[in-house]
Amino acid sequence: MTRTDPAPYVLDARPVPGVALLTLNRGGRRNALSAAMMTALAGALDATAADASVRAVILAADGPAFCAGHDLKEMTARRADPDGGKAFYDALFRQCSELMLKIVRHPRPVIAMVHGLATAAGCQLVASCDLAMAAESASFATPGVNIGLFCSTPMVALSRNLGRKQAMEMLLTGESLSAAAALAMGLINRVTPADELMDETLDLAVRIAAKPAATLKLGKAAFYAQAEMGLDEAYDFAARTMTENMMAAEANEGICAFVEKRQPVWPA
Repeated sequence: MTRTDPAPYVLDARPVPGVALLTLNRGGRRNALSAAMMTALAGALDATAADASVRAVILAADGPAFCAGHDLKEMTARRADPDGGKAFYDALFRQCSELMLKIVRHPRPVIAMVHGLATAAGCQLVASCDLAMAAESASFATPGVNIGLFCSTPMVALSRNLGRKQAMEMLLTGESLSAAAALAMGLINRVTPADELMDETLDLAVRIAAKPAATLKLGKAAFYAQAEMGLDEAYDFAARTMTENMMAAEANEGICAFVEKRQPVWPA
């Protein structure tokens, strides 16, 4: 008989006003992205997106690892399915892809706070976040090639964060990167001592949360949209976006405050 852990898969806290802290809560399983974990995380992301008081989201994890990728025990068990698990695997990988897109399309900036290992789909999770802070002890890998399963879905996020040669080296060797190496390659933003990671991440989130929410939402969406366009199309899109932004109450207030040498009072 399988024992079920009654604790929530994802914890949702508000450590400071304007900042949501989502914590993967299966440390004993190294926060593997089982189907249930991904469902819970997607729900938590939806809840923060719908909460107008949230201006920034931190994604953290309990236990010794940030996230060990997919739950290989769950996947192996489905080999006994009549189709060898094919339908389950297709649904699982599509669910994972939808989760990563949910982070990219979230209206608030999402910051990964990484300690320990972030591997395979766990590394993909970090790469899908808008920003990433890491403890000095953190490490990153896409080791699927070592077990005969190329990290094809993590590849999508990696190749949009790193140079092609760096991404291919991670994917082809499956070797682990230190936090310092990940910083040098552009996978993460900053490295900090483990005992300062929470404070440093909260400080970054609070500074972002102080900006006008509508401007953050527009800017984040525009950033990812233009990155998929050709140069001419991107500039045309950006000009239209800035025109739209200029007509918003936030831009009017911000520019007036700058000219009048006062602090802006952002619309609620």
